[in-house]
Amino acid sequence: MKKLQYILLAGVLLASCSKSSLELTNPNQITSETYWRNEDDVKSALAATYALFKNVDGGFWGVRGIELSNGRGDDFFIRNDVSYLYQLSTFTNTPDNSASTNVWNIAYRAIFRANQIMANIDKVSGLSDAAKSAYMAEAKFLRGLNEYILVINFGDVPLRTTIPASTAEYFVPKSPATEVWAQVIKDFTEAAAGLPLSYDASNTGRATKGAALGFLGKSYVYTKDWANAEATLKQLTAAPYTYQLMTNYGDNFVAAHDNNVESLFEIQLADVGGTNPWAGENANESLGVTTAQEFAPAEASGWFEVAPTDKLFNEFQNEKTTSGDFDPRMYATLFWNYPGATFYQKPFSAYTLPFGFKSYYKKYQNYTQANELTGSSGASDYQSDINEKALRYADVLLLLAESVTMQGRPQDAYTYVTAIRNRAGLPALTAGLDQTAMMKEIRHQRFLEFAREGQRFYDLQRWGLLKEEITNSDKVGKLYFVTPKHDFFPIPQDEVNSNPQMKQNSNW
Repeated sequence: MKKLQYILLAGVLLASCSKSSLELTNPNQITSETYWRNEDDVKSALAATYALFKNVDGGFWGVRGIELSNGRGDDFFIRNDVSYLYQLSTFTNTPDNSASTNVWNIAYRAIFRANQIMANIDKVSGLSDAAKSAYMAEAKFLRGLNEYILVINFGDVPLRTTIPASTAEYFVPKSPATEVWAQVIKDFTEAAAGLPLSYDASNTGRATKGAALGFLGKSYVYTKDWANAEATLKQLTAAPYTYQLMTNYGDNFVAAHDNNVESLFEIQLADVGGTNPWAGENANESLGVTTAQEFAPAEASGWFEVAPTDKLFNEFQNEKTTSGDFDPRMYATLFWNYPGATFYQKPFSAYTLPFGFKSYYKKYQNYTQANELTGSSGASDYQSDINEKALRYADVLLLLAESVTMQGRPQDAYTYVTAIRNRAGLPALTAGLDQTAMMKEIRHQRFLEFAREGQRFYDLQRWGLLKEEITNSDKVGKLYFVTPKHDFFPIPQDEVNSNPQMKQNSNW
């Protein structure tokens, strides 16, 4: 199957119970004692863990997660329709913000499920040692990626590497971010050692060795371990890996080119299943997302929840292609008033830009359709099945460029930056750039390459440029940004209230 399907495991993935010899087993209830029987149980548990990445409320690549990861950037505006989204976008959020609370909760739910797989894999009959090792590696990748989501958003967070065995173990304090990153790196390292290079078509979407190495290298970049970042990411540029840039940048963001040669890991979506986009984990839930419908303009039956800032619009025009045209990434990312511009089968003149900015987001939209009412396939309301690309080869190249530049070797970054520029049809990069100039170019390219992909805020965060770049923007709410307070989200108020060992983040 092209898309990864999942089975909900309400009983085993929520609780484990003990029983005495006098208690009877309910044959209609799944428990940890009765669930882990065969390989299909393991696959179902993994699939249910993957599924949380697109969870409607708190999955990092679900609709609210996409709004959260992009919303604080200087390239993104969220209107005042859903109050808690507007608050995070304008830096007026508080510790009870629903968006950040849900991302926290879903990440820990996924970690709990991954830990259950690792704790119970030895109970499963009929599995070879090799199969167990591969499933353990996959669970470690899933745990590591959710730990990564937590640490880039909250900083110091609790580490959960085992299943609580008693009430006393339910509540744990925060670990310093340095310790969390160490666990992230450990999980990705061990995942990379045990995962396969690829799967057959029926298992498309599962984490591979390349995906683990990619996120491992990115984690080294976040921790400024430049030498290890270079060594790890460089592996992905040579055999046995075959990743490459798509010739047409925009092909990365349409369903017809899901799971392409540029993709290391993506979130599998499908306009199938239930018809309620907000159902949560039950039979009514669709395997698609509502992101495209929420982002679409009113004239295309969308909720027009977001808009790109003019700072992004202007950045795209800093440099023209060798033929004198706009950067092709601009055409793939934005819809604006250029000759022949059409969007959802309508000319630019049919649209009213409601927020005063010059453009709409085009990336990840089903813009060749008449509207977003019926989803990608017309099978259900609002459901888009364009996979969210969690890690692209373009990211690997630009992170490699950064890693060698930060080791004082900007000359070695030319190969990687030039590949990005060549695809965009840009002229040759000026020779002899020093470290400062090369980093300026890398920052510029990352701004354009990953707009709407949930990278900008976190790039500025790790570069220490949040205050400077947000101040130097037309972002609504920039006057409320305070550093270091807004560098990370506060610990959710519910967690502070319920966990006696939890302390709120500094400045909150």
